[in-house]
Amino acid sequence: MSPGAIGRGQQQAVDVSVVIVSWNTCELLDRCLRALYAASEGLHVEVLVVDNGSSDGSLELVRSHYADARLIANSHNLGFVRANNQALALARGEFVLLLNSDAFLAPDALRTLVAFMRAHPQAGASGPRLSYPDGSLQRSCTRFPALFDELCLMLQLDRLFPDSPLFGRFWLSGWDYSTLREVDVIMGACLMARRAILSQVGLLDETFTMYSEEVDWCYRMRQAGWRLYLVPDAHAVHIWGGSSERVRVDSFVQLFRSRLLFFRKHRGRVASALLKLVFALGSLLRVVAAAPAALYAWLRRRPAHPKLHSYWRLLWAIPGL
Repeated sequence: MSPGAIGRGQQQAVDVSVVIVSWNTCELLDRCLRALYAASEGLHVEVLVVDNGSSDGSLELVRSHYADARLIANSHNLGFVRANNQALALARGEFVLLLNSDAFLAPDALRTLVAFMRAHPQAGASGPRLSYPDGSLQRSCTRFPALFDELCLMLQLDRLFPDSPLFGRFWLSGWDYSTLREVDVIMGACLMARRAILSQVGLLDETFTMYSEEVDWCYRMRQAGWRLYLVPDAHAVHIWGGSSERVRVDSFVQLFRSRLLFFRKHRGRVASALLKLVFALGSLLRVVAAAPAALYAWLRRRPAHPKLHSYWRLLWAIPGL
């Protein structure tokens, strides 16, 4: 057991309650937990692992190698957000950390985030600088969604003009993540929040079954007067999509469904209807642009690019989103 971890029988004050939801990610979960315990040195850390009905040995891994962690074993997949809430409702720490099973903390990341939160009482939440496994920067902070930004994303104007303060503003264009910055949204792959604010803003909204739940949570924090920060001195590696790789197309459609749900909740019906049109326009343009390559692949008896299938599915799903 890590020197900073707390066993079930102990009653010491908990610095951080770390919540990890896993569904058939045994190897990633093992790496995540090893990194977490290595990063818990000097802290009293409560680890809560929620397993969503895995069949790949995840339960056995936690029970045999991480016996001090509190394991919540669901008989079936309750969904990512609901599973997080199961653990958040039980958390005892001064802070709670939402940590994806495909995110791996650097040795000093946890201490850095805790020190920052204690030094900045106005901060409701914070997050580390994230990178991909190859070391390249992973943009993990955004503005709150707005209709113009969604149009830029669907038309890929943010990629065509990555340095544009207008087209790239959703991804905070021009910021290299090397400086401390107040932000709107912190990616939920690794997000630390004060547990005390849960009674004020509530748990994650379970109408978001997956994706955008942290956007909504951050929005409610900001509405309640809290500030959110990206802390670049803390670092973690994140394999984006590692936990949803096997259901790629369904996850892709769910991503857009959740973005639309945020608009319905916070922007109103008119904005939601316009966002559907933006999604439809962007999907149609992608499908049309990819049609020649798809035809060539069909003639050569090769599979079309998976993105074509994803946008085709999205296009047909939009009326029912």
